[in-house]
Amino acid sequence: MSTAAAPVRSGAVLADLLPAARHRYAVDAALVLGGAALTGIAAQIAVPVPGSPVPVTGQTFAALLIGTALGARRGFLSLALYALVGMAGMPWFAEASSGWSIPSLGYVFGMLLAATVVGALARRGGDRSMLRTAGTMVLGSAIIYAIGVPYLALSTGMSMSAAVAAGLTPFLIGDALKAALAMGVLPTTWKLLGRRG
Repeated sequence: MSTAAAPVRSGAVLADLLPAARHRYAVDAALVLGGAALTGIAAQIAVPVPGSPVPVTGQTFAALLIGTALGARRGFLSLALYALVGMAGMPWFAEASSGWSIPSLGYVFGMLLAATVVGALARRGGDRSMLRTAGTMVLGSAIIYAIGVPYLALSTGMSMSAAVAAGLTPFLIGDALKAALAMGVLPTTWKLLGRRG
């Protein structure tokens, strides 16, 4: 399988390829709203992890895909909207939770930063080949854990090692599978769009 970058204009993310013409702001608003909604829906795909207050969800994968597909600005706005509406009471965090006091809120903040960073990397071609996509997804996941795990420790009174055992270790295999899926989907999408362009 070839991992060559598609001959689509440099500095673009997938969302930039949508026809917008005179309706750019409306398209951007729809993408931001859609990204927030997709993250909320993906958060409901949840599998409890024994001994952890944090379930395995589709939320992190959605956040990283939204960042890469929409770019840093729209990705940030999507995840900021998702976080603010969830903290205000919309039950669309993992397992239909909401509010300020959930122990997994740090992961939501991590997703906000990660979507921004992977969006910036995507604009520089970070989603155009399998190897670059893998690096982009690994960095995004690391950002989520760098914020989520310490927040979990602080919010639950766990030690840092207990928070790592409950909020990081059980998720590594799933994250590797999500990265592998992204490695297939994103570069292939660019390749298909490059053939049409």
